[in-house]
Amino acid sequence: MITESGVRNTLTFVRVCTARGADMIVDMLHTNVGEAVDEASARQRDHRYVWHPWSPVKETVGDAPILVSGEGYRVRDAAGREYLDAMASAMNSSCGYAHPALIAAAERQLSLLPHFDLSVGTHLPVGRVAERISGLLPDGLGRTLFVNSGSEATEAAVRIAHGYWRNLGRPRDRIITFAAGYHGTTLVAQHLSGLPTNVTHTLDPFPVTRVELPVPARELRAPESLAPLVEAFERAVLDGAPPAAVFVEAFLNVGGGVVLPSGFLRALRELCDRTGALLVLDEVFCGFGRTGRVFGFDHEGITPDLVTMSKGLSGGYVPFAALSTTEAVYRSFAADPLIGGLRYGHTTGGHAVACAVALAVLDVLEERKLVPAAAARGEELLAGLLPLAEHPEVADVRGLGLVATVECHRPEFAAGLVARARERGTLLRRQGCSVMAIPPLVIDRAGVAELVRTTGKALEDH
Repeated sequence: MITESGVRNTLTFVRVCTARGADMIVDMLHTNVGEAVDEASARQRDHRYVWHPWSPVKETVGDAPILVSGEGYRVRDAAGREYLDAMASAMNSSCGYAHPALIAAAERQLSLLPHFDLSVGTHLPVGRVAERISGLLPDGLGRTLFVNSGSEATEAAVRIAHGYWRNLGRPRDRIITFAAGYHGTTLVAQHLSGLPTNVTHTLDPFPVTRVELPVPARELRAPESLAPLVEAFERAVLDGAPPAAVFVEAFLNVGGGVVLPSGFLRALRELCDRTGALLVLDEVFCGFGRTGRVFGFDHEGITPDLVTMSKGLSGGYVPFAALSTTEAVYRSFAADPLIGGLRYGHTTGGHAVACAVALAVLDVLEERKLVPAAAARGEELLAGLLPLAEHPEVADVRGLGLVATVECHRPEFAAGLVARARERGTLLRRQGCSVMAIPPLVIDRAGVAELVRTTGKALEDH
């Protein structure tokens, strides 16, 4: 029987045959039937034409895996080898790979309306997903702007914070943040960070005060570190012009997988209330279940003034991000003298297909109870990895929800640990000296046990 899907696949194949030549035909044929592609050709093509982000420029072809498919929390490379993905792709694969509900949502919306410019019209999925997000956030955070990436959400948050104070007739432009924080790689996002890799080499667009950690990362989660950390932020806020906003992550991800002390976000909320600064929470990494709560700030029971979101919101299936804020912040933009609204947006911001996929992601999170599952699996993961702290090359083992950090004393050792784990079929992520396990939220107990076992074996291989 010839199905509609079969016809579509055949037509796609014929178009590719005509346009790209024999090597791509072979790749497509092999991928469709689940066999290995021509790995050597694929690797040479990638080396010749692709500029990889956050990667060294190489004169020789590397051996990084060429991934061709995935299912659940596993991926398969061009050589047919399977890996447990403890990176969740780009830390955004919340629902895992090949999820039928997410694929169906994208296909359905593509057949109806892929997108429409939200500055001149609207579409059904955008209102629906905004409503769903509002229902997950604390009361008061009911107005959402949609963009394409976490970096763009950061750009919007800074623009909104600055615009809010201009709208009130009391301009403020200084931002307070962590020196070890990370909020994206656009100019404004990199300007916020004090990480060496984020230096922009341009004139500063606005003043930023970056707060250094008062103690090493491995000590920061201890209760006694709360007071010096809060004092450091208080000094930053009070020393200088009144800040427009305090902009922090609930968990320092790229900054080393750092768990913050309990009570810190509550203290920041009180500090912002006292000084008038807006509190912006970067939930790009933490949001939608990663920490075992819907949002990282839910552990503290606070309400920020602005929240940035991305990654897990669309499960890695399509680019999507959002920023939610209060009605008061939103309404202040009626005072804008030029258009009476926000002068910011993107061609595909609030893309209809992305909105539809995000709705399906939220359904899956709810139906499969993936947020409490992340808390439970995270406890198992951390408990399994804690014994690794006894290794002389390991400085600390810590975690929050379904993210665990093995901090090494040397970045070279951390890189070797990641390489050895990959040889054993597990993909881990490295941030400097920290090796991080960040599997999709759909991972089960058997997957967690395998992740613990292979990481331990990789450490023993040293």
